[in-house]
Amino acid sequence: MGADIPKQFLPIGGMPVLMHTISRFHTYDKDLKVILVLPKEQQAYWLELCEQYHFNEEYLLADGGASRFQSCKNGISMIPTDAIGLVAIHDGVRPFVSCETIVRCFDTAETAKAVIPVLPVTDTLRFIADSPSGRNVQRSDYRTVQTPQVFDIQLIKKAYEQEESADFTDDASVVELLGQAVTMVEGNRENIKITNPFDLKVAEVLLIQNS
Repeated sequence: MGADIPKQFLPIGGMPVLMHTISRFHTYDKDLKVILVLPKEQQAYWLELCEQYHFNEEYLLADGGASRFQSCKNGISMIPTDAIGLVAIHDGVRPFVSCETIVRCFDTAETAKAVIPVLPVTDTLRFIADSPSGRNVQRSDYRTVQTPQVFDIQLIKKAYEQEESADFTDDASVVELLGQAVTMVEGNRENIKITNPFDLKVAEVLLIQNS
């Protein structure tokens, strides 16, 4: 991002990205229990931001780990061992997930146990691993993956008892190693992951459109 502070704390529409994200899930369900995972060295600054912006949404705070896997594991460990139900794992820098997408994920996971939101690929894709010049592949064979990824609680707890692997690129890949099939549902185009300055500009436009 090139900024002095982590991207999840950068403001859009006069409020840090992460606050928009948490608020979106409480718009879906005001009683939803949220576990926020942040590196220890960022937590004091986050609490200062909460005071500054009068952000009073309820959440539990978990320590981030050295990797995505470890961070997710730390968050999941805060869910009671005997808990039943579903848990959604979401990127803090995706503040525009629609309530419709969240509903599709949760409703489908009631029976499917592991659900991810996806979108069709619109750009031409080129595979470069087997030759210097690469080759085009059928984009209809691929989907882009978003979050929230929603799982049966006991399933995801069992999945994160496994040893960490470089093959784990998201939470779905962790549960797939157990042999669990993952079901895809439709995501939403606005559910962008804010990773660079251009994304921030897009985010400002999306906020205006959604206001």
